[in-house]
Amino acid sequence: MLTWAVAEPIAHFKNNPAVIQGVNSALSQDNVREAYVWSYLHWGLGAWACYAVAGLSLAFFSYRRGLPLTIRSALTPLFGKALSGTLGHIIDIVAVVATILGVAQTLGFGVEQFVAGLTRIGFGGLATEDCSATTIGIIVALVVIMGASTLSALSGVGKGIKWISNINMVLSILLLGFFIIFGATWFGATAFFIGIWDYLVALPWLSFNVYASDGVEGSEAFKLAQWQGWWPVFYWAWWIVFAPFVGLFLARISRGRTIREFVLGAMIVPSLMCFVWFAWAGGTAVDLELNGDANGVLLDAANGDKIFAMTAFMLEPISQALSWMMAVMIVVLLMTFLVTSADSAVLIVNTINAAGDEGPKARPHILFWGGVLWR
Repeated sequence: MLTWAVAEPIAHFKNNPAVIQGVNSALSQDNVREAYVWSYLHWGLGAWACYAVAGLSLAFFSYRRGLPLTIRSALTPLFGKALSGTLGHIIDIVAVVATILGVAQTLGFGVEQFVAGLTRIGFGGLATEDCSATTIGIIVALVVIMGASTLSALSGVGKGIKWISNINMVLSILLLGFFIIFGATWFGATAFFIGIWDYLVALPWLSFNVYASDGVEGSEAFKLAQWQGWWPVFYWAWWIVFAPFVGLFLARISRGRTIREFVLGAMIVPSLMCFVWFAWAGGTAVDLELNGDANGVLLDAANGDKIFAMTAFMLEPISQALSWMMAVMIVVLLMTFLVTSADSAVLIVNTINAAGDEGPKARPHILFWGGVLWR
């Protein structure tokens, strides 16, 4: 979210299907609403519905039917007792692989941004001139992130993971408050409310529309299909791959909740929080480029570096020290996001491998899966 809350609205502000079709103009006022429709599509109800469906099915069959808290239990109505054998093992293995690959994808994006942040605060040699992470930068970032996440997982949910999550929450509130108060306050509010309305109106069509390529490179149909492959199709796959991980995590923390409470807490509230981040963090970036103040600084920055470029643009004229401190805070916040994702993934994979046992896991297992994620 730290990467794409700023990078994605800017990207869609520059190019989206309406621009390709000539309906809107790139980087113009008439393209702002369209940019937010697509941003909200990728981070809104569709994504969290995938996670909620997985989590609700797991929680129901585990806590109401007494089955193990593992992926195979959710498929009991389809396969019945066959899940206690080879078929069930295959399903859980696929879920483990999907979880590892999904988290690895997220860590890949996070590492790029983490290295960009380290470069911003003075650790040279970790990134190239265009802010792409070097091999050394990737290794350093992975060692730091996976080392911290493995230690956190070893300490258990009540200690390391809880402490890091609390730090994450406080820093997130501070950063979001900065964007709301000192960023594009009114622009962000408009993007939030009008963007949600536009998104909900367009959601049925966006959910089922598929652009078909005519195979002619450079044609409108080709560009539309290519754009959809780069964005919505990628996100659709990401949601599905992430569903076992997030779903099982949601199930673990939702025991005792009603279905209504679960849907509200696992689908509606997270979507709204993503919209808030995209509205004010991304809205600040879009507004700076729209009114000409940024003059392409944010557009030209790498995706992982955009949030750092934006805060530097806002704060450096006031104080270099203040800009540096903000970059440090974002780096720490990013690290807590990545660490909590990785350590949660380690615990979830161990839960699946332990046939749903939610109790403490052996240290060698935690170290093994931490090493797999690092690889």
